[in-house]
Amino acid sequence: MNRHPLVHRRRGVAAAVSLALVAVLAACGSPLPQPDPEPVPPVAPPAMSVAQSNDVLTDLGSVLTQADSTLDASALPPRVEGPALAIRSAEYVRATATGGAKPPTVLPTTAQVEIVPQTTTWPRTQLVVTTQPDDLQAPRILALQQSAPREPYRLWGWARMGQGVQMPPTAAPATGSAVLAPDATGLVVTPTEAMTQYADLLSNGAASPYAATFAPDAFRAGIEAARAATVAGVEAAGTVTETYTPDAAPLVSLATVDGGALVVGQLTTVSTVTLTVAGGTIPIQDPFYAALTGTTSAGTSFVRTFSDVLVMYVPPAGSGAPVQVLAAEHAVTSAAAS
Repeated sequence: MNRHPLVHRRRGVAAAVSLALVAVLAACGSPLPQPDPEPVPPVAPPAMSVAQSNDVLTDLGSVLTQADSTLDASALPPRVEGPALAIRSAEYVRATATGGAKPPTVLPTTAQVEIVPQTTTWPRTQLVVTTQPDDLQAPRILALQQSAPREPYRLWGWARMGQGVQMPPTAAPATGSAVLAPDATGLVVTPTEAMTQYADLLSNGAASPYAATFAPDAFRAGIEAARAATVAGVEAAGTVTETYTPDAAPLVSLATVDGGALVVGQLTTVSTVTLTVAGGTIPIQDPFYAALTGTTSAGTSFVRTFSDVLVMYVPPAGSGAPVQVLAAEHAVTSAAAS
């Protein structure tokens, strides 16, 4: 049967076009177009939204309320860790030993300011400046840390703000604050140096080579006054020594908008009273210390260990401004008598 010439011609043209298209694609070797990927942000995103942060604070408040009501430290670990756990546990011992006369520190869980890290890695630490407690004490700065992606944020530590202290400006939570390395430069001192030099200042006072680096602060004044009172109480019957040891690196350092840094770290203070008079004793009259040591007197020495949480502002290099302690907590977490 004869085909219509027009049909034959059209089929021939279609076949030629098809073969030509295959030949062009094969010659070019070009892959099929792919959708454009999402643009990479110029900086890391904030680690937490305001709503998420408020949820964490609500959960923390619930855990604290439950544990405080029963003075049961075993209820704390779901939302409390580090020095905060050590201090709160000791506060429960104190509250029990004093019949409730010395209750745990009031810790508001409503935020005035939230300082969120700008990071994609763990651990992650954010800071919260709380509202003023009902007892009109100073607001607290809470340090909340998430150690791994599937772990909850826990209260690592808290510190009481100094009277009249102003927080340096920080980035909005929607943007997040850059996380700085412990040895970050561009500051008056590195974050690690800020902690180690402050420990030296506590030990040596005006004789410290770093005395001019730091502004006067109420925390240091309180440490010096308490140490002097202990020395006066011992008089000629014994000696008093105190050591101040910073952790190897700060918990976190977050950039401020002026090029400085907020540095959060821990010190361990050990205060030792040693008898130098034969046959004497050191009376342990405070019911809190008696509960910690299990005795009411010591024949040789009495040792108290404090957990200290510090929040410092380290100005940018070249500013001429001193390092400032913004907030601090100094609490006995253990004691021993021998």
